[in-house]
Amino acid sequence: MKRYYVDAFTGKGCLGNRACVVDCGSVTDAWPTDEEMMKQARENALPETAFFLSDGDSYRLRWFTPDIEMDLCGHATLATAFVISSLADFSGREVVFDTCSGKVSVNVASDGMLTLVFPSRPPESAHLPQNIMDSLKFKPLEVSKARDFVLLYDSPEKVAGMSVDRALFDKYNIDPGGVIFTAQAVEGADCDFVSRFFTPQATILEDPVTGSAHCSLIPYWSRRLGKSRLVARQISSQGGILYCEDCREQVRISGYAKFVE
Repeated sequence: MKRYYVDAFTGKGCLGNRACVVDCGSVTDAWPTDEEMMKQARENALPETAFFLSDGDSYRLRWFTPDIEMDLCGHATLATAFVISSLADFSGREVVFDTCSGKVSVNVASDGMLTLVFPSRPPESAHLPQNIMDSLKFKPLEVSKARDFVLLYDSPEKVAGMSVDRALFDKYNIDPGGVIFTAQAVEGADCDFVSRFFTPQATILEDPVTGSAHCSLIPYWSRRLGKSRLVARQISSQGGILYCEDCREQVRISGYAKFVE
């Protein structure tokens, strides 16, 4: 097995989110055992470790955090497509993955931009569990949920300044989801909205850049702002930039990646 380390959703002023990508060979080879993949993910101590097998013209893909196997992961999918497209000429083509969430694809542009085509997960109005509400430094204006809870705030400063009391926050397991904190960007900013993403009971509390969270954030902000094309910034300490498009049943999430030197 070959391992690659990639920073995904990098950009000006953004370090992106690091993933380990493990090439497990072809479908004639067996997956490593679940126990081995989980062990590698724990040893990597990164938000996600992706494992892929080549299968003719497509690839099989699985994602592991240090705690669980995930149902969908954006930055590790982007990182895997970046590795595959760097090993062969995929410019102007797409990398297709067979995953537990169905088929997902990544378009590879000649300038190096990669575009995820993911399912749309519009959030609906919801009630936040009381222990999570009590754990928050700032209370949200609005709560909705698809896989993840989406908490709306009135300023990017509150999102940037958010912290949680982990003793309370970790009492609720949203397996496999998390809590998104989001706000509209200020006028004149280089993005339309900002976000952060925390996961209760996870080894890594805050995910630096969360592509899958934008399956909900894109339809949410597209509806609120009345536009289908959006620029998003995830304002963790590392930061990431995502170019987004709402396509009704699907969302398109674009960004750049680079190998870790």
